[in-house]
Amino acid sequence: MNPLKLFLSAACSLILASCATSEPRTESGFVSLFDGKTLNGWTPVQKAGSAYFVKDGAIVCPADGGNDLFTTKEYSDFVLKLDFKMAPGANNGIGIRAPMEAGEIAYLGSEIQILDDGAPQYANLKKGQNCASLYRVFEAKRGAINPPGEWNHYEITASGRHITVMLNGKKVVDGNVNTVRDPEILRMHPGMLRTRGHIGFLGHNSKVEFRNIWIKELPNYYERDNVPPTGFTPLFNGRDLAGWKGLVADPVKRAKMSPEELAKAQVVADQSMRKNWTVQKGALVFSGKGESLCTAKDYGDFEMLVDWKILPKGDSGIYLRGSPQVQIWEQNSGGVDPKHPGSGGLYNNQKNQNYALKHADHYVGEWNRFRILMVGDKVHVFLNNELVVNNVTMENYWERDKPIYPLGQIELQNHGNTLWFKNVYIREIPRNENQTKN
Repeated sequence: MNPLKLFLSAACSLILASCATSEPRTESGFVSLFDGKTLNGWTPVQKAGSAYFVKDGAIVCPADGGNDLFTTKEYSDFVLKLDFKMAPGANNGIGIRAPMEAGEIAYLGSEIQILDDGAPQYANLKKGQNCASLYRVFEAKRGAINPPGEWNHYEITASGRHITVMLNGKKVVDGNVNTVRDPEILRMHPGMLRTRGHIGFLGHNSKVEFRNIWIKELPNYYERDNVPPTGFTPLFNGRDLAGWKGLVADPVKRAKMSPEELAKAQVVADQSMRKNWTVQKGALVFSGKGESLCTAKDYGDFEMLVDWKILPKGDSGIYLRGSPQVQIWEQNSGGVDPKHPGSGGLYNNQKNQNYALKHADHYVGEWNRFRILMVGDKVHVFLNNELVVNNVTMENYWERDKPIYPLGQIELQNHGNTLWFKNVYIREIPRNENQTKN
């Protein structure tokens, strides 16, 4: 054969082969999460029913598949592109920033809904349950989904707290988690506050297929010490004790003081604070003597970030609205209650859960991070991105017959050991007019 004809023939063969593949050419920066043949890079979490499998270049959740399938790798900020095809009546979801565990990922992480909205059984959906919604948080605009048996295309962007969803080329979700004020949503969906996690397919016993799965990781917010993320206000400026005061008694005793008595006691407490709390290399450092460090301002509903570090046998805590406490301790030291596996628990609760759900502490001497969400009397605590307290009622330690105070100061407390805090930020959550404050 003529060399030119041979070359053209080979070139045509390559072009045809390229057109036949189920994987389209992708734009710069995207990486494939699915090789079209295997589940390499994916980890199943079995709950019920048959497992996911690969057929004809697609990942298939079978009709009796109630399991989840997660990427082995975690992601923070990203653009995710994929195609999905539903059987009639199908129900599934795309987990984002999700923990790899057999739980309700719509609450423990976040879920972009996949649903055959037109099926009769879904005639009475609640707000935020329709296809493409950030489940029960942001409701998707309707009218963009293709019918069962046809392929749909998602483009999901998670950039910080900003979530957008494109369905078949139409923007149907555009929301920022920091704008969520509904107390029930905040209490039920702590997972939407996660900063990283796995991508997952969330089976609900119906057939759904996935293909052309691509992801592009976005630059993360570069965090510098004592510079707050978007939406947060610093409680500590990294330089001095501005915005803080010393502890005066407890809430009950303070309430009984006259303004003159309280002012006089505050002068003494502030003198002790300045003696025992210092700022060193951008961190609040406690000497191990004296009383707690308190915010000069009272807070109601809020999300708080705080980094902390302790020494061996360290024992500390964070008071919320002036009441103890989100527990901090070095759990490997002697004398620690074995019923409390790690930091984060609401230690002084008597009727409600007072222990952390799991151990998530870093090694002693390393920095840890709390993310604390308090809405009404309910508290969520993340420790190093692990949910260790989930929607637990915080009890009033000072007056057991009353609910937790609606407002109060935040206190950094310690039991006689050196302690460090930094990156102390707060995001106040305005209360709705009809919201009960207790």
